[in-house]
Amino acid sequence: MKVTQAKKKQPVKKTKKIPVAPGTPKPAKVKKTKTAKATKPVEPLSPQTPVVPQFDLHDSQWFLNRELTWLSFNRRVLHEAEDDRTPLLERLKFIAIVSANLDEFFMKRIGGLKQQIGAGMRELSLDGRTARQQVTECLAEIRDIEARKEQEFQKICSLLEEKNILIESYEELTPKEKKLLREFYYANIFPLLTPQSIDPAHPFPFISNLSLNLLVSLHYPKSKQNSLVRIKVPVNAGTPRFIRIGKGEHFIRLEEVMMNNLEMLFPGMEIMSCELFRVTRNANTEKDEEEADDLMEMIESELKERKFAPIVRLEIVSGMDPDHRGRLAAELQLDEATDVFEVPGLLAMRDLFELTRLDFPRLHDSPHHPVDHPQLQTQRNIFHIIREAGAILLQHPYESFSTSVERFLREAATDPKVRGIKMTLYRTSRQSRIIDALILAANNGKQVAVVVELKARFDEATNISLAERMEEAGVHVTYGVVGLKTHCKVIMVVRQDYNGLRRYLHIGTGNYHADTARLYSDVGMLTCDQIIAEDVTELFNFLTTGFMLKRKYSKVAIAPRMLKKSLIDKIEREIDLHRIGGGGLIQFKINALEDGDVVRALYRASMAGVKIDLIVRDSCRLRPGIPGLSETVTVISVVGRFLEHARIYYFRNGGADEFFIASADAMKRNLEARVEILCPVESAELTKEMRLIFDMQLADQRSAWDMQPDGSYNQRTAADGNGEGSHRLLIARAQKRVMENLKKKKVKKIRK
Repeated sequence: MKVTQAKKKQPVKKTKKIPVAPGTPKPAKVKKTKTAKATKPVEPLSPQTPVVPQFDLHDSQWFLNRELTWLSFNRRVLHEAEDDRTPLLERLKFIAIVSANLDEFFMKRIGGLKQQIGAGMRELSLDGRTARQQVTECLAEIRDIEARKEQEFQKICSLLEEKNILIESYEELTPKEKKLLREFYYANIFPLLTPQSIDPAHPFPFISNLSLNLLVSLHYPKSKQNSLVRIKVPVNAGTPRFIRIGKGEHFIRLEEVMMNNLEMLFPGMEIMSCELFRVTRNANTEKDEEEADDLMEMIESELKERKFAPIVRLEIVSGMDPDHRGRLAAELQLDEATDVFEVPGLLAMRDLFELTRLDFPRLHDSPHHPVDHPQLQTQRNIFHIIREAGAILLQHPYESFSTSVERFLREAATDPKVRGIKMTLYRTSRQSRIIDALILAANNGKQVAVVVELKARFDEATNISLAERMEEAGVHVTYGVVGLKTHCKVIMVVRQDYNGLRRYLHIGTGNYHADTARLYSDVGMLTCDQIIAEDVTELFNFLTTGFMLKRKYSKVAIAPRMLKKSLIDKIEREIDLHRIGGGGLIQFKINALEDGDVVRALYRASMAGVKIDLIVRDSCRLRPGIPGLSETVTVISVVGRFLEHARIYYFRNGGADEFFIASADAMKRNLEARVEILCPVESAELTKEMRLIFDMQLADQRSAWDMQPDGSYNQRTAADGNGEGSHRLLIARAQKRVMENLKKKKVKKIRK
């Protein structure tokens, strides 16, 4: 593609005209906004602003590949395992996280790409790649990540051995230890095993997804003909993968115990070899729900089909007999050259999560205990607190999910003035206190309506079970809008206040899941803003009926109808305001930037001179720092103790700052195929905290990675090598807010 450079004009003093690139549309009229007054002086646009070159924003070279940038994110996660500053057992945890992530990548992304290849789809991705090209490049990248992971795992094992924590081999055990293990095996493992022959009389057995398996070659004495037998390692049956030996922290792998006691399964037979293998199945088995008579039945059918879905990866131990390798690949209908992965060490490293729970405080991060939000450190009625405050910003995992969101629902369930509760539910735990509160509310005679997303990937079975449990308790359960996933995170409590019915809301960026609320970085807002409440009422009416036409929203933007347009309109408005007075600034904190239209809008803003700061956790299609195209854009990824999960959008808006929290990332699927919410945060006190989040993460000198124009990343390092990470600073900030609140209370008591 040719990039044409317009001729530069000599700057003229006191000019009011701003030079723009050829073909740039004329500025639109700037709409008046109902936002706070300017809090920062507007920097005037310099008359020295150069004319920018014209780019074809539909050219594939300006877009990075979604899959490859996600794999790059896993390289950054793996780096946490390689970083000597990370405590040893935390390093092991990051090895397990990368392993689990790659499993899911094969199940979702590689599986989906292979479906495209099988269907003969020729459509190119935004970055100009075919599905086959993407698979080829992704597999090469994964093989490299796996090699690095194995190398680092061996290094961590050596360091753990110095702490007397080790995974032993069976040969190193004493006769006494072997005897005790054999007794344990016979009592606790042997009854679970089901050997399955592979021969003309026995068809090749079904191999379950992510299962670890033994392939045993054996024969009768004096016979020259070998037989093959498959045995599933029963890790998922409640048996630990790593079995403790003695009283110390010495472990042995379950499969090693099985491999060294095979004669109990095959008495009188001669064992020739025993080799490990593991399979990964495609998880993309979604059906057309518009043709379904019953959505729950359709999802249950999908789950059954996923169990038998095509296999997309075969992992084997290094040195497997070539005939056995070829036999497995043929039986599983895989390409031996591309779909078979030889693993030199431990298969299924996601099971290392078992060892990361060992109680060695010095080998873990310092304990983190979420604090109570300062305004919620009282036994007063939570609805009175929200009404007085107007809005409360919650920052998880720094502030407690239990004493904020769960408390909000618990009190709603028992408050005699609460008339009804409405809620969306995308993911939660099986033993959720959220569900308990909703059932309690229904039992107390309140109207409770919950929109459950049955199609939440890998949580379908949990959500079906919870939906049935709530329905049995009298909760009105619906499953959202046909063809759209309900991904917004919203609770509405309708309460009879002293002056009539009032609606209280929680709007969040993360799921209503207590476990992930301690591990994921999210924000949420408790508010009783009645305009937002009216909008949320419209949202629930849409979710429970599916009727979208003529619904009006005053403050919030809802996907798929208006959220994407709202974001792009605000980007275009920032361009217009920047041309008038300069100082344009856009900042996003999101998990992924994938939507082509949003990327193009950000490119246009950068070409106009708007400063753009993007904190993008994983996939990012935009290429920053390209002269004339994106030189005002910086992209960083923060990878550390917590998983970055919050979605926050900021626009300077000519000095009348606008902050929004959202359930949606800037991804095509979120903006066009899901029900999402974008909600303004207007309180000066709350926006001050959100400004602090941006500033801390943009200044991070420990956990931040700067994206380069080619899509690679460089980790930031402080001059002394000991920079503070934003996660640690935000923990300290939350604790400081608590102390400041306690001091204020003491001062009030003294004055009284």
